[in-house]
Amino acid sequence: MAARPSTFGNMVLALTVICLVCAGLLGLVQHVTAGPIARSDQQKENAAIAAVVPAFDNEPSQEKTPVGESVVFTARQGEAPVGYAVKVRTGGFGGTLVMMVGFTPDGTIYNTSVISHAETPGLGAKITDPTCPPRAQVIGKNPATTVMDARKYHGDIDAITASTITSRAFLKGITLAYDVFRTLNPENNEQQPQ
Repeated sequence: MAARPSTFGNMVLALTVICLVCAGLLGLVQHVTAGPIARSDQQKENAAIAAVVPAFDNEPSQEKTPVGESVVFTARQGEAPVGYAVKVRTGGFGGTLVMMVGFTPDGTIYNTSVISHAETPGLGAKITDPTCPPRAQVIGKNPATTVMDARKYHGDIDAITASTITSRAFLKGITLAYDVFRTLNPENNEQQPQ
């Protein structure tokens, strides 16, 4: 039997079938992985919330309030709020820095967590270490009375050596989170230091 001559129509048909099969496979993979990815993201978010607020007995991830591009999670012990976890995004040296900042009801920073970043390994990536200068120094501070900027720029917080941009992005995230916190807690609307 002789092979059929290659024609433009045959090539278009073959490429169309290949594209449909590939698109179907990609859709199937996306469908299969969507659930596990969503569960993983939820676990990461829940861990970040638990790390930044005092002990709670509710499910803060179920008590969330969107504020602009940010989200506030309320942690309660009984009916009383014990803390607020504010998820914010800010621009770092390598890209977007996603972080969670925990506040006590009076506006004091309880703790922070870096959820994701694209900072330089060995330099800006040190922001994930809770003992690095900016993260360690903001705990227990209230942004209403502390200048949340690097000392080099007349702030009250030390920057990571050779990573001023990342440090300032982190501190900007703290300020953004505090501004969001204040929108939900008008009694904490003291003026920020200049």
